[in-house]
Amino acid sequence: MAHRTVVRRARSIARALSPWPSRRGAVDDDVRARFRRGLSSSASPKRPGPLEQYKDLIKQGKLQHDPYQESVAIELENLLGRLEQYEKDMEEYHMKLANWENKREDEHRRILMGEAEMKQHGNIWSSVSKQRNKLAEKWMSRNRPEPGVGKWVSYLNRERKLDSIVGRRPTAPPAPRGLYLYGNVGSGKTMLMDMFYSATDGIIKHRRRYHFHEAMLEINVRMHQIWKKQVEDKPLQSSISSWIMNLPFDTKVKEWLAAEERYKQEVQMKNILPAVADMFLIDQREDHGGANVLCFDEIQTVDVFAIVALSGILSRLLSSGTVLVATSNRAPNDLNQDGMQRDIFLKLVRKLEEHCQTILIGSDIDYRRLIAERCIDQAHFFWPLDGNAQKEFQRVWHEITSKSGGQITSTTLGVMFGRTLDVPESCNGVARFTFEHLCGRPVGAADYIAVARNYHTVFISDIPKMSMSIRDKARRFITLIDELYNHHCRLVCSAASSIDDLFQGTEDGTLFDLESFQFETEIEGSKLRRDVLAEGNMSSGGAPTGIISMLSGQEEMFAFRRAVSRLIEMQTPLYLDGVQSLPIIQMS
Repeated sequence: MAHRTVVRRARSIARALSPWPSRRGAVDDDVRARFRRGLSSSASPKRPGPLEQYKDLIKQGKLQHDPYQESVAIELENLLGRLEQYEKDMEEYHMKLANWENKREDEHRRILMGEAEMKQHGNIWSSVSKQRNKLAEKWMSRNRPEPGVGKWVSYLNRERKLDSIVGRRPTAPPAPRGLYLYGNVGSGKTMLMDMFYSATDGIIKHRRRYHFHEAMLEINVRMHQIWKKQVEDKPLQSSISSWIMNLPFDTKVKEWLAAEERYKQEVQMKNILPAVADMFLIDQREDHGGANVLCFDEIQTVDVFAIVALSGILSRLLSSGTVLVATSNRAPNDLNQDGMQRDIFLKLVRKLEEHCQTILIGSDIDYRRLIAERCIDQAHFFWPLDGNAQKEFQRVWHEITSKSGGQITSTTLGVMFGRTLDVPESCNGVARFTFEHLCGRPVGAADYIAVARNYHTVFISDIPKMSMSIRDKARRFITLIDELYNHHCRLVCSAASSIDDLFQGTEDGTLFDLESFQFETEIEGSKLRRDVLAEGNMSSGGAPTGIISMLSGQEEMFAFRRAVSRLIEMQTPLYLDGVQSLPIIQMS
């Protein structure tokens, strides 16, 4: 009887002092309102589906019909139809989940308050099992007991109690299987995925599109934020004390409560990759209701970090109901040909196969090249580096900047991790660089993403033919092209050779694999960290050493072909029509 009285009193104290007095009802009403809004918004006009978009481009003569592409467009259209119902199911699920989380938090605080009340009266140990007493005594008797064991046992006991009182987490509705598209360069993978992504606007609220580089950088930033939060204890302490300080307990009991709550949060944040995954989409939301769609372009496993990060994050997202549409040059089983972290990699493959339908776009035609061959004007890539090409390059620069308005100035872009990038010349969304400025220095994907996000038109002058002697510059140039293409920027170049000859090598020899070296990020000392297939040795010039024998000729050729294919497409009207804030210029 005395114990029940203490518990009832603890519950009344928790209700009276809770910072959310009408928390459950208010959240219920809010969730129901969002649910109704989601249902009503489904009646709004829809964007054309991927199949309709594809057929329309064929009618306009901008695309040539391909049976492989059409079959993928049909699959994407079918997936889009399933997503409409899934969005409604997930809205209802999140309403149930919000109620469950509220009840669980309320009960958690009641249990904790009951323990605090008994501790206040000196009876706390009477409510703890003998097993815990023995375990705690055993550890405390050692010279150097492992910290936190008692808290861990208490945490587990409370979690079990919560499961018995509130029940386990509601089960999410089964998600539609996504699509994993793979195939040759220029076969239309990215184009079809982007058609699908645009069609989800207005149907799915929580959707993101990432390219590999952008996703890896996002993961690095999120991991850094979580680590920083774990190190900095003050914000966590203040958030706990805001509701504990007013409780009718003495200082020692309040300190105990704060420590128990802090331990709970530390346990929940201990596994960093699921925590990063939860922020991957949730951080962009207005609320948590509804389905999630992730479009991921160019899945690669270029190094150990990529394998571990993708496995942890994609597994978490897929397990929690996110629908994935991805592209790659390889089938899932063929992604990791070097055998790195094989056990982790196989878990990723099994998860992809479970949640995605794998489809080969089997066409051998590079449709980017085919479209470009139909175009008369391709005057955005000037070569060779002679007087005529330089004159035309300069003419286009003056024409575009004069139509853009404003003054040509130099500026500095913020990148990430405290780094910046100097922009020598820019004017209202138009920027100009030399090849050496962007590719001859230790910069990488983060810098190129910053450029692509800030400028719709980018001029690059004095691009050389790529060779073994400048392999690092060639690798950076391919990453640069990837990011400008992914952000749909206009590119104007002056180069030493035609696009087709740019990566054919010189008398120094041909190039080795570049795709495995594309990702660079955080500064370490004076150099960028390179996630490469190497032991980490660096030559005096900052280039990776001892790597060539590890590389795949097939991967090397794919990187070159993709860069050439994208450079060609970036000259076509079909691509340029999608560039935002693009001044119209006359070609001579």
